[in-house]
Amino acid sequence: MAEAEIRRMQYRDVRQVAALEAATFARPWSEQSFRREVEKNAVARYLVLEKDGEILGYAGAWVVMDECHITNIAVAESERGKGWGRRLLAALMQYVSNLGAGWADLEVRVSNLRAQQLYRSAGFVSIGKRKRYYEDNGEDAFLMVCEHLPPADPDFEETPVAPEEKD
Repeated sequence: MAEAEIRRMQYRDVRQVAALEAATFARPWSEQSFRREVEKNAVARYLVLEKDGEILGYAGAWVVMDECHITNIAVAESERGKGWGRRLLAALMQYVSNLGAGWADLEVRVSNLRAQQLYRSAGFVSIGKRKRYYEDNGEDAFLMVCEHLPPADPDFEETPVAPEEKD
């Protein structure tokens, strides 16, 4: 059995990432939304956790100058509790730091205590609440910020997204 790998998301990953998103979130992004992120959004960066050809998790962010907004992180239900979320978050924080981000923010459901614990362990602090942020049920979200990203890797070279292969 191969070791799990964290790498930049490619076109070939979009279908699996969208399926994982749909299995995880009440109002999931569509396959087309992820395709647009890869194809057209110059500030979007997504990482996937892959093992034996299966996407077990992913994490995404938008990086604008020195700012990073973490858009979504998900791990397959069967793989939760194994440290994959922590590894994905750490890899994403390193990646955005390498791109020049100096800090990161995100929203998290008030009821999602597991995610809040993960973010706090990575240095995020809650700085406020967004009232009725989630459209599916009107739940509030905590706005969390981390001002201590890892130092940028001076040898970092970004892997480009390979052109989409047509069937």
